[in-house]
Amino acid sequence: MTSSELWSRETADRYDDEEAENSSAAALEPALAFLAELAGGGRALEFAIGTGRVGVPLRERGVPVTGIELSEPMAAVLRRKVDADTLPVTIGDMATTVVPGEFALVYLVYNTISNLLTQDEQVECFRNAARHLAPGGRFVIELGVPPLRFLPPGQVAVPFDVSERHLGFDTFDLVEQILVSHHFTRDGEDGRYRRGSSRHRYAWPAELDLMARIAGLELEQRVADWHGAPFTDDADQHISVWRKPEAPAA
Repeated sequence: MTSSELWSRETADRYDDEEAENSSAAALEPALAFLAELAGGGRALEFAIGTGRVGVPLRERGVPVTGIELSEPMAAVLRRKVDADTLPVTIGDMATTVVPGEFALVYLVYNTISNLLTQDEQVECFRNAARHLAPGGRFVIELGVPPLRFLPPGQVAVPFDVSERHLGFDTFDLVEQILVSHHFTRDGEDGRYRRGSSRHRYAWPAELDLMARIAGLELEQRVADWHGAPFTDDADQHISVWRKPEAPAA
């Protein structure tokens, strides 16, 4: 068991409703096209597959997908959508759990590597990806850039969403590289808000590149979004692709 906080049945049951906008065909199309191209007809492994927000439609595009998921309730929601023969899922953590076979693509989206709360575990996640990749295969991570430049001296919180039904802000422990995401979500029409929070370990792109080198992977590309926009100083997230080198010729 890693340091990742375990998602409960209550959270799993409402996850798809809360992520409906990010799960629409229009919202997912760029990510699915990006991942399918990298898979190139080969097998794909999704770390922290959750309810299958990405894995299920990627499988529907013809990419053979396998998943690893720590939360049994999240995996149970996925299983309502697709059977185990079509999309197998192993219950376990993304840092150490091993599934059979080699993959052309391992991917970890939606900031989920930050669920691992120590640097050592994040390094092990990279090693686990490399362990599953065939030579020439790719490991893809989608992750936000830590918004620390929005923190003036003495401030510890940064808002990331202020909308009619949701208020969200992050607080930071700058020494331990831990942020806590706080959510106030309005349920129903009575004006009441449900409070929730989750802990994450943030990491800079350069730190991830070093983790990749430790795992024997090489940076192939880094872009600002699934459309392939250039990664610049103003980017608030990145899609990074590391490649496992081909085996040397005999």
